[in-house]
Amino acid sequence: MSQDDKLIDLNTERAKRVHDLKEKRLNEVRQQFEQAMPLGKPKKKPKSKPKKR
Repeated sequence: MSQDDKLIDLNTERAKRVHDLKEKRLNEVRQQFEQAMPLGKPKKKPKSKPKKR
């Protein structure tokens, strides 16, 4: 039974690693995209003057 504790599920470990690699790549692409096209603060609409009658 003690040997079962030392067993590693390689598929699970590989999935974690692949996920971490994809997450790292996603963050890199997101940073590059934000540098190329920075997200500006949303502009507030200016208050319009009331219409004259």
